[in-house]
Amino acid sequence: MPEGDTVHRAARRLHGALAGHEVTRFEVRVPGSANADVTGQVVREVVARGKHLLHRFDELTLHSHLKMEGEWHVYRAGERWRKPAYKARAVVGTRAWETVGFELAMVEVLPTRDEARVVGHLGPDPLSDDWDPAEAARRVSSDPRAIHVAIQDQRHVAGFGNEYASELLFLRGVHPERPATKVDVPALLDLGVRTIRRNVELPVRIFTGDSRRGQGRWVYGREHRPCRRCGTPIRRSALGADPTKERVVYWCPRCQPA
Repeated sequence: MPEGDTVHRAARRLHGALAGHEVTRFEVRVPGSANADVTGQVVREVVARGKHLLHRFDELTLHSHLKMEGEWHVYRAGERWRKPAYKARAVVGTRAWETVGFELAMVEVLPTRDEARVVGHLGPDPLSDDWDPAEAARRVSSDPRAIHVAIQDQRHVAGFGNEYASELLFLRGVHPERPATKVDVPALLDLGVRTIRRNVELPVRIFTGDSRRGQGRWVYGREHRPCRRCGTPIRRSALGADPTKERVVYWCPRCQPA
């Protein structure tokens, strides 16, 4: 599932392939930006902001969001794509490389000076150089909603998603429905920052310290299976900002008492 670490790794790969090189192929296959063209321009950089990707050219930015299914692939020029072309939403190519965004939930070309319109609402990003732990803690701590909802609100912290919320709350022994105002948020965020900064350097996201297949998570995706700490069956429910935005929640009823 794409979360902040996934997007930052994608930005690194894309930046390494494209930055400093002239664009020889540019396609945006969505209404609204389909006529945009930066062919002949140089890719200045590709950066991540929370779960958002920003390809920056001379004066334009290609903004994309992976949501649940999206991903960017990097190919050598002329190499066959690993997904069907009809799933491609954006293509940025140079003489040596071709990068393709498949099943992107959000794609738009806009003036770079207007980036704040698409990412200005985001809270501090734990994977960015300007990470502000005090501001992130202030935002989360002031939210009266369940902590599982509050920590995923990208206006509070940019990058944590459903998997991180479930795993971090387990590690801190916090029930997912506890109001954020009653949680030691600085400690929770400190753990989250250390975890996501470690995971961004790894090929596979790990929370337990065990990289063996199927051993990397404490609770996420482990409904009815025994807790790795106490043996109690893991439970699953749903929480969200409203009924239309509910996300699956996993927790251990013994290690995370209500």
